[in-house]
Amino acid sequence: MKNDLLTIGGFTIHGYGLMIGIGIVAAYWMADWRSKRYRLDPDHLFWILIFGVGSGILGAKLLYYVTIWKEILADPSRLLDLTGGFVVYGGIIAGIGAGWVYCRVRKIDFLRYLDLVAPSVALAQGFGRIGCFLAGCCYGMPWDGVCAITFTNSQLAPNGVALFPSQLLSSALDFGHFFLLCLLARNNNRPGRIGAFYLLFYSIGRFGIEFLRGDLERGTVGGLSTSQFISLFTAAAGLGLLVFLGRRRTGGGETAEETE
Repeated sequence: MKNDLLTIGGFTIHGYGLMIGIGIVAAYWMADWRSKRYRLDPDHLFWILIFGVGSGILGAKLLYYVTIWKEILADPSRLLDLTGGFVVYGGIIAGIGAGWVYCRVRKIDFLRYLDLVAPSVALAQGFGRIGCFLAGCCYGMPWDGVCAITFTNSQLAPNGVALFPSQLLSSALDFGHFFLLCLLARNNNRPGRIGAFYLLFYSIGRFGIEFLRGDLERGTVGGLSTSQFISLFTAAAGLGLLVFLGRRRTGGGETAEETE
């Protein structure tokens, strides 16, 4: 609930940026550690991280612009605000796309690296939602029940109103998602399944948490929020990939722990 954590001279450490940074470092460290177990090249992992994070930030920003296109038409200067306003799904889609392109160019197995990275993405999201809590974005609906929180000096959340702690619930779900995917990965023998589970589980969780959000000015499609609408497609993509992998032959007993 306090985004400006520390100021030294003219330099300020913001809670949101700090949590994003911690999330990226933790995600890379965990994926690098797990790459040894699954015998995947950590050098490729490094470049997948670089391209994935860069493309993810760009994708998240572009999708945000899509959700506020009417405001941009009314005031094109909104395009110059490069600090706030990101949509997670844009980052997920663009990040996965960048990873696929890299793997195609380097002729390495995209599905194996997707399985490696997917739990780390959930881990990074858990820290990111703590950053959202500190910044006051992605706030919950008015709530006078258990664990209600009230912002008093936020530039994003309504101040003086008891709200549901949607950011903290999202963070807890993301961390739980991370541990679940790691557990499933231990006995996975079909490359791509962990990535598919990530899409499916995240989509279901995000669809549900949207009912508890209070910032619906992000846009709606019919009776659904923009993120709920996208969740339908990402969940279908994850389920479809699981069905496809379940029907595909494993190629003579390959396992996720074999070398590329």
